[in-house]
Amino acid sequence: MTTQKTVRDYIRTIVDFPHEGILFRDVTTLFADPRGFRMAVDQMLHPFTGRRIDKVVGLEARGFILGGAVAHQLGCGFVPVRKKGKLPGAVISEHYTLEYGEAVVEVHDDAIAPGETVLLVDDLLATGGTAQAGIKLVERLGGEIVGCAFVIDLPDLGGRQRLEDMGMDVHALCAFEGL
Repeated sequence: MTTQKTVRDYIRTIVDFPHEGILFRDVTTLFADPRGFRMAVDQMLHPFTGRRIDKVVGLEARGFILGGAVAHQLGCGFVPVRKKGKLPGAVISEHYTLEYGEAVVEVHDDAIAPGETVLLVDDLLATGGTAQAGIKLVERLGGEIVGCAFVIDLPDLGGRQRLEDMGMDVHALCAFEGL
C-alpha cells in the first residue's frame, strides 16, 4: 500500500541558504513535478471555489508561476506585482520593510479596476511584508481582496497574523516551523 504524497512532500529544504542558520524551503522541486504542481494549484483554488474572482495577483517572483496557473484555472486575468523598476508602464509603488532593510514593489496603475475582486498568491508567507505591500497596492486601485493563498506558511515569523489583522482570509497548503 502506497501513501499519498502531500504538497509538503514535494518541497525540499536547503540548509544554510542564503545565509547560515536558514532552512530554505525550495518550491522548485514542487513546480518540477507535474503531480505536485497540479496538486498545489488545485489546493490553492479550493478555498475560493464558487467565489467571484476577477484577477489573480502574483507576487514576484515565484508568485508569478503559481498565480499564472491559478488564474488560468479560474479563467480570470493575472496581475504581476513586481520589484521597483521592472514594469514598463505607469505604476503605483508601495514601500515595505524587510528583515534587513526596505524594498519597493509596483503594479501598473490600470491593472485592477475599482470593484474587481482579487486573489493574492505567492509561494511563501514569512513576515508578511511583501504580501501586505501587495494588498495595499490592490486596495489603492480600488480592488477587493477576497483572500490570500500561499503554498508555505512559516508561522514563527508572524506573517499570517499580520495579514489576518488586516482582515485578510489567509490559506496555506502547509507550514514549516522555524526560520
